[in-house]
Amino acid sequence: MEERENPKPFPAVTFDEFSPTSYEEWRKEAEAALKGAPFERRLLTRTYEDITLEPIYRMEDIENLTEPLTLPGTPDYLRGTDRRGYMDRPWSIAQAIDEYLPEEANKAVRKELSGGSNSIHLVLNQSTRDCVESSDRYDTRGLSLATLKDVDDLLNDLDLTTYPIHLFTGASSAPMLGLMSARAVAQGKRDSLRSRQGCIGADPIGTLAGSGHLSCPMDELMDEMALSIQWSRKSAPELKTVLIRGDVYHDGGANCVQELACSMATGIAYIRAMVIRGIDVDHIASQIRFSFPVGANFFMEIAKLRAARMFWSRIVRSFGGKDESAKIDLFASTSRFTQTVYDPYVNVLRGTTQAFSAVIGGADSLWVRRFDDPIRTGTEQSRRISRNIQVLLQNEFNLRQPIDPAGGSWYVEKLTDQVYRKSWEYMQEIERSGGILEALRSGKVQDNVAGVLKSRLEKLDRRSDRSVGTNAYANVTEKPLDESPRSDRDVRSVRKKAISEYRELTDELHREKTLSAILDSIGGEPGAFMKALIEAFMAGATLSEIRHILDDGFQGDIRVRPIAPHRWTEKFEKLRRRTEDFAIRKGGFKIFLAGMGPLKQHKARSDFSASFMEVANFEVIRNDGFDTIEEAVRTASESGAAVTVICSSDESYPDLVPPLAKALKENRPEMKVLLAGAPAPEFKEIYENSGVDDFIHVRANCFEILESLQRTGGMFQ
Repeated sequence: MEERENPKPFPAVTFDEFSPTSYEEWRKEAEAALKGAPFERRLLTRTYEDITLEPIYRMEDIENLTEPLTLPGTPDYLRGTDRRGYMDRPWSIAQAIDEYLPEEANKAVRKELSGGSNSIHLVLNQSTRDCVESSDRYDTRGLSLATLKDVDDLLNDLDLTTYPIHLFTGASSAPMLGLMSARAVAQGKRDSLRSRQGCIGADPIGTLAGSGHLSCPMDELMDEMALSIQWSRKSAPELKTVLIRGDVYHDGGANCVQELACSMATGIAYIRAMVIRGIDVDHIASQIRFSFPVGANFFMEIAKLRAARMFWSRIVRSFGGKDESAKIDLFASTSRFTQTVYDPYVNVLRGTTQAFSAVIGGADSLWVRRFDDPIRTGTEQSRRISRNIQVLLQNEFNLRQPIDPAGGSWYVEKLTDQVYRKSWEYMQEIERSGGILEALRSGKVQDNVAGVLKSRLEKLDRRSDRSVGTNAYANVTEKPLDESPRSDRDVRSVRKKAISEYRELTDELHREKTLSAILDSIGGEPGAFMKALIEAFMAGATLSEIRHILDDGFQGDIRVRPIAPHRWTEKFEKLRRRTEDFAIRKGGFKIFLAGMGPLKQHKARSDFSASFMEVANFEVIRNDGFDTIEEAVRTASESGAAVTVICSSDESYPDLVPPLAKALKENRPEMKVLLAGAPAPEFKEIYENSGVDDFIHVRANCFEILESLQRTGGMFQ
């Protein structure tokens, strides 16, 4: 056998043969490729954060960063609070459980944990967060808790010392902390509280911003926050009791800068309030978790989470906090705002990309919302899909491996710095107005958020922003998902009966005695307050009774204009439902496409027009085109359509449109006639005078045109 010759090594690869290209040279070539189109208009992108994205980033872009490039785990924490990233400890998979009945929630939690989740994330319904009895004015989306038995049913055979918990409690965490702790005490496991991790947290300012009012004065809620922090420090040191949520601003339509600045301004308000109550900044900071939804702008959301770490670190240090206290605890969730009802499986893709952003941004915990979340309570399939997105990211996509994968990117580092600077400036603006509470009182924050929401909706209306499956590429053949077969009325009656039967089994005198002792405990030692709450729950008190005692006859002293939650596509979904309801009552609303000339002459605009009309689920009548005006008019008139769209080329329109539009109107005066394409200015008036009612094109207001057609069809009657 002949010996093979050793392969010759490849020569070293260099780029010496290429001369460096300057930015000016690159721009000159780019402008030539644009063929006269303005560079700034075509290649620069203005975001909702008022940040201009460049088409190309260079080393020069990271020369003047707020913080110099550092390693993960170093004190600015921009690149992560752990120097080994996710290598030793990956992010927590915290899929939400929002079953209404405690025993059903228990089953769902077990399923999540057995399928890959490693955190217990419970979503309370509104009545539980408000600590009031379940009422018809609240829906049943979310867990209902009221009694010690409810918690026992919920946590049966679940070990809270093994799995961290994430639970948002509304304006105060004290009642829920008392209820959860009462179970441990009742089981003789008081010491287990010291091992509990996670967050059972409150956000009174965020609750005020979302609802517009509180059940009691803000000072009382701050007192309860201080008492909860003091108790946790001694009895449950690994359990956080403050949860600052950017959700209220994000779901209201805010941009990343507003969301970040308002959340951080809230953190500042809490630090100040707790310092006044004798708690040191290090312990306050260690008790706070931040929750941020992650939206559709992939790199912007990465920058937001990275900027949040630097922002919070700087705030804590400015109050004299230590390096360890300056580490932020980031809980991220995929965006509710961007989810859609129509074509809901696209939500799986949205959730995946948003989860990817959260991981690259360095979230400590992550919740991927179910794809059917806007439509119904969860199914086993939808829960599994959402959970497995995270399992795949950790195990198959190997995202635990890179440490700060965005670190050093000229684009991401520059964008992070821009988000940070703008957020810091807006936070300072809030502080100059008296702080976040005064900014909410004056309506400043609400106005700013509403302005961004308006801009988002306007761009969606004109389809310069697109939501796949809703205002673009609508699927008119889709079958709606089955909504939950559960009767809300039935499950409410089950809950009311359970609470009533629980009360009947308790000693009323003993319960009232323990309730009356709660207020007396507030001025005592730090642990006395929580001890009184625990004893009241063990005596049979309910959440609503505890809240009633704590309010002590007082009412909220602040009212603000609430920031209402939205989903981006609500208007378009309502538009489409209107057509569908009309079709059930009176039949479909038909649109006739009058394609004129050979197929290649009208096909592009015929396809565009069909897609445009299908956004409202109008019935589109297609054809292969017409050679004569007479044939087009006759077929359109016989079709029963309420609208005809003329589709052809710009070159043919001056000769074609006036006689065709005129003939259509003479034959069917009530018919609406639209022209596909933006008209040349010199012809627009001629077309309108001949009978064209409107024009559809890429810059047209899609929503307004479709809604106008619905009015024409009598759908608003």
